[in-house]
Amino acid sequence: MSTSYTAVVDAGLGNLRSVVRALERADAGDVRVVSEPGPILDAARVIVPGQGAFGEAASALQPDAPLGAAIVNGVRAGKPYLGICLGMQILFESSEESPGHVGLGIYRGTVRRLPGDQIDEDGRRLKVPNVGWRPLAIRGFHPVLELPLGEAWFYFVHSFHAVPVDASLVRAVVGFGNLPLTAAVTRDNVVGVQFHPEKSQAAGIGLLSSFARWRC
Repeated sequence: MSTSYTAVVDAGLGNLRSVVRALERADAGDVRVVSEPGPILDAARVIVPGQGAFGEAASALQPDAPLGAAIVNGVRAGKPYLGICLGMQILFESSEESPGHVGLGIYRGTVRRLPGDQIDEDGRRLKVPNVGWRPLAIRGFHPVLELPLGEAWFYFVHSFHAVPVDASLVRAVVGFGNLPLTAAVTRDNVVGVQFHPEKSQAAGIGLLSSFARWRC
């Protein structure tokens, strides 16, 4: 039976300390950094953060290996899941960043490189990676992304973006030239965000607090 703690998964993908500190500021209760399948399966909710390359995440979280299988089983059992950056991208099947590496495959779709031909409203070419504070455009309602978060700006740093086969997964987008990039996906007990709530000051703390209290 699940206990009341939140498991932050240490898959060697970095960014753990800042996520844990942000969860503490969000009054998220008992937060534990875990690196074994058992504590993932026993947790009340699971957060998978990550920075770096998709191939690193795919190697650490193979769906047929113990750690990846625990995450997949937890998601399928209805455990609340929050994926941050790579933790969102790994939900999909593959990435152009790391051909030959497979994701968890919880959702159909791939992760594609940001195009280098987009321009801003002043006609300047947008840089890749996409780095900085951006506003979200929320599509529909989700309790973890509810207002005033939909009026807030969040911090992004990424060169790739998720493209789900099922567009109804996309709960928030962020503009990049003429393209609406996937900023958040949701379905049932899963939330994935491309931005970094742990680096997004009050807005990010609010999102983490909402996730910690979410009953899906």
